[in-house]
Amino acid sequence: MKKVKKYFGILAATALLAAAVGCGSSTGNDSESGTSADGTEKLKKISIFQSKVEIAEPLEALTKKYKEETGNEVEVWGAAGDAYATQLQAKLTANQGPTIFSVAPGSEAEKFKSYYYDMSNEPYVQYIAPNMALEIDGKVVGVPYGVEGFGLVYNKSLVDPANVKDLDSFTKTLEKLKAEGVNGLSLSQEAYFLIGHLLNTPFALQPDPQAFIEQLNKGEVKMADTKEFQEFAKFLDAIKANTKNPLEVKYDTQMGDFATGKTAMVHQGNWSYTMLADYGDLGFEIGMMPFPLAGNDKLAVGQASSWVINGKADPEEIKAASAFLNWLFTSETGKNAIVNEFKFIPAMTNIEANELDPLSQAVHEATKSGNTIPWAFRDFPQGFIVNDLAPLAQEYFLSKNMTGEQFLQKLDEVWAKAAK
Repeated sequence: MKKVKKYFGILAATALLAAAVGCGSSTGNDSESGTSADGTEKLKKISIFQSKVEIAEPLEALTKKYKEETGNEVEVWGAAGDAYATQLQAKLTANQGPTIFSVAPGSEAEKFKSYYYDMSNEPYVQYIAPNMALEIDGKVVGVPYGVEGFGLVYNKSLVDPANVKDLDSFTKTLEKLKAEGVNGLSLSQEAYFLIGHLLNTPFALQPDPQAFIEQLNKGEVKMADTKEFQEFAKFLDAIKANTKNPLEVKYDTQMGDFATGKTAMVHQGNWSYTMLADYGDLGFEIGMMPFPLAGNDKLAVGQASSWVINGKADPEEIKAASAFLNWLFTSETGKNAIVNEFKFIPAMTNIEANELDPLSQAVHEATKSGNTIPWAFRDFPQGFIVNDLAPLAQEYFLSKNMTGEQFLQKLDEVWAKAAK
């Protein structure tokens, strides 16, 4: 799983502006608010705590620009990497800040929810792309750093999205390409790339994915009895019958074969473009389209982390923190940093990103329009994808006789055990 962590970190736990803002409530925040000589409002000094090492230097540089433009100070605490959540907990418990900090969706966001400031009425919240805000109990408490998305990355010379709209057209496309000596679709053996992201779609297409997962955990519903999963099993059978066995494919090979035209489609995300770029001019155009389960026409888009404000900080610090976030998401300096310095796909409708690669551009357009489905896999039982789901998928692809329907039945069984 080291390789999966490496590349999925690029995805869900990393690529998005992964945890880059947090501030202190009591250490060094002794600047009193008022009005400076040039007429700008003097705000209390705040601090930011974040886990994303990659943006540590650009964030430091950005806060210096903020001081130049506004006269207000922001102290950036060192990025904490893998120890971030533990250190954050210790600082918050000791009432030592931070004022602004970052949290990942799911269990981490839930863990720290008692500290969040309700930013529902703050001016920058209106620009958050549809379905991308961090919400707790109906209140907006976090602004996403950026987004990432996945679907079917395809070679426009080999595949027409008009011919990949549902199970029937998807299957016929794979059969046609197989007859032409081209691998129609490639999955790879790493847990998330083999099955974790793929299985997201039937969950995301439920009316309320989180509620469905809670029902699954309680044994009140079964995937084998749910139509989207029943069709998903047929997609698996089509993939198994018409493409190269994914257990023989590593991520590097998957992307290399796609880059050289041996594979027509890969189920991947915008992060995979960095590897494709290493091949230079591919000789063909690429795009990203939805995985067409049940006629789905939306990309799976999510955010890795969101900025939140410490609601237990001093009221003047909260005011200063909100002013900084407003500057970050509305000023030309802040918007430029998000796109060009942090290298994130914006999660805000007021931020343009005109020089994105084709895959990131597809995700950006879907995000702005709200034409997305959620990352429901984040609510799976802890460790389920790596410890339970991937081994079952391996069994399915290794067994000549195991059907997608049997896969579903076993999936319900391993889920029931994992949810206990």
